[in-house]
Amino acid sequence: MNSGTPSNGMAARLAMLFYSAVSYGIFLISVVYLIGFLGRLLVPKHIDDGITLDWLLAALANIGLISLFAVQHSVMARKGFKARLTRVIPATIERSTYVLISSLILGLMFWLWQPITASVWTVDSPLARALITGLFWTGWAVVFVATLLISHFDLFGLRQAIDHLRGTAPRAQPFKTPALYKVVRHPLYLGFLIAFWATPDMTAGHLLFALAFTAYIFIGAHIEEKDLVALFGETYRRYQKEVGMVLPWRRKG
Repeated sequence: MNSGTPSNGMAARLAMLFYSAVSYGIFLISVVYLIGFLGRLLVPKHIDDGITLDWLLAALANIGLISLFAVQHSVMARKGFKARLTRVIPATIERSTYVLISSLILGLMFWLWQPITASVWTVDSPLARALITGLFWTGWAVVFVATLLISHFDLFGLRQAIDHLRGTAPRAQPFKTPALYKVVRHPLYLGFLIAFWATPDMTAGHLLFALAFTAYIFIGAHIEEKDLVALFGETYRRYQKEVGMVLPWRRKG
């Protein structure tokens, strides 16, 4: 396209940057709320809060909400879906749209989540509670660091809009394995697993959340790996043989 086309005019570029910034802001709000939701911290409704329904109805409703997120998150990340989506919207905001819809579905899950408050375990020791809470925050720290080690703003759609505003051609992401990526192929997922499971007060509803998202993480990682092999070929296959996918280990030699 030339600079006179609708998607390349300055007003259009600024509009796309604004859209990407708003999407990123909504994403940040959803992640902060997720931390409070699971940690039962400073949010209007946490994972064990709300009107209690029959446990079976509550479980079915919650599984439906998690399934909605899982399907959207996986389908919209596939190459074929992206190709179809960018026939409708500019490629510059494809990632931001993915991030926005994912964040809105998370918000829907927070709103409609049905608590199941039966206790699975409760840790009484103040020291043990402090250690488990520290592990919870460690998980979120791993998530944050993992995004920074690759390309945080590319991952969440801002870089694409900034590059488009500057008139810079899209940049392909090189294959790299910085820091955490040398011991686990998906440290982002590892951080989520730690955060989902590390609680001194595990209820049945929290356990359902942790189990369902653990299953989704492993399934989603396998699907994502197929795209990465297609993108990086033999380089990524060697990486798969040497480094664990979600659980950290590294094979010597």
